[in-house]
Amino acid sequence: MSDERGDDVGGPDPSVIRSVAVTVDDVVAAVEAAERGRPRLVLRITPPFYGRMRARIHREGGEGDYGDYEGNVDADPIHLAPERFLAVDAPAYPDVDEVEDRLRERGEYDVETHRTAYTEAVESWRTAVRDAFVDSVTVDTEAGPHEIQVKRLG
Repeated sequence: MSDERGDDVGGPDPSVIRSVAVTVDDVVAAVEAAERGRPRLVLRITPPFYGRMRARIHREGGEGDYGDYEGNVDADPIHLAPERFLAVDAPAYPDVDEVEDRLRERGEYDVETHRTAYTEAVESWRTAVRDAFVDSVTVDTEAGPHEIQVKRLG
């Protein structure tokens, strides 16, 4: 939507969103939290919706009932699982048991070596997954699926 000046005017319809900016560190942290069994984190796009939006890290279910969200738009925020921002061939989060098994196979296992090797595996994953972002995500709208371009920050 635009007003008479041509400026974006926000509204409840997510199909106006052309692009969403997301901080790479937010996506990495949210994926890692899920892998570690922590409370589910999502990337939330909050109405009113404009052509260019920002998705911010948010604890899923942390806000209660939306009702008339923030008193200005009758629309719920969009919650996107952080994995949706990663390509299907993104590196998998390291498995602590697999790291142990590799060390044992090489005859190098002890607790401290395991701790160090796992920490290094996680750091390597964090670096590698930063290059595995998708160019777009699709959200469901009343008019059907809507593709939104992803803009990486950081």
